[in-house]
Amino acid sequence: MDLGLTGKTALITGASKGIGRAVAMALASEGVSLHITARTAEDLEAAADAIRRQFDVPVTTHAHDLSDSVEQQALLAAIGDIDILINNAGAIPGGDIEAVDEAQWREAWDLKVFGYINLTRACIGAMRGRDRGGVIVNILGVAGEKLDANYVAGSTGNASLMAFTRAVGNKSFDQGVRVVGINPGAVLTDRIEQLYRGRAEREKGDENRWQDYFGTLPLQRAAHPEEVADLATFLASDRASYINATIVTIDGGSAQ
Repeated sequence: MDLGLTGKTALITGASKGIGRAVAMALASEGVSLHITARTAEDLEAAADAIRRQFDVPVTTHAHDLSDSVEQQALLAAIGDIDILINNAGAIPGGDIEAVDEAQWREAWDLKVFGYINLTRACIGAMRGRDRGGVIVNILGVAGEKLDANYVAGSTGNASLMAFTRAVGNKSFDQGVRVVGINPGAVLTDRIEQLYRGRAEREKGDENRWQDYFGTLPLQRAAHPEEVADLATFLASDRASYINATIVTIDGGSAQ
């Protein structure tokens, strides 16, 4: 299926590893020029090299801490016009209301919640002003709909971004900009291993038992990053031109 993405330009945040890197690969396979950003320049360059080896598209790396609004503005000044924004950067710590202190809440939300909001605010105006419009895909998390007291900062942050996605998309559609979200469940990334190790230490007294939690998942496994990336790529394409202001869950049905 030709998704009609050839020649478009995308910004992917949190693109050096995991879901973000998989999305960058999937978009590159469709002929999309890439701006990829994350905190660590070395990891970004490794991701860019891997993309360039497989696909003949421009890839520009931008090492920034997107929890800092000054660095957000520096990134936006460097990239120019884009057709697609993939908001993906963010790592919210696990733990219940007593385990996560105020400093941890603020640090995590500055990156994920306010990072998504600020980049969307900055990009959506430019997208509205062009004939070709644009698409914003927010990678959120199933904890925003399947609320988890032991991941309270993440559940609350993802739920707020679900509301943000729907509210902004509802107004932007008639102006040529689609805003959609994806709620992945457990995805086999370094991030999920970190979260599950912490949970296993708290609940089982042994962090090495983190893979025990896969036994409760559909097919007894987490999703692969590429499965999320394929969905993000489709949603960013004209094939999804009537999908807007909604959240698509990809978790094998475990949130039901």
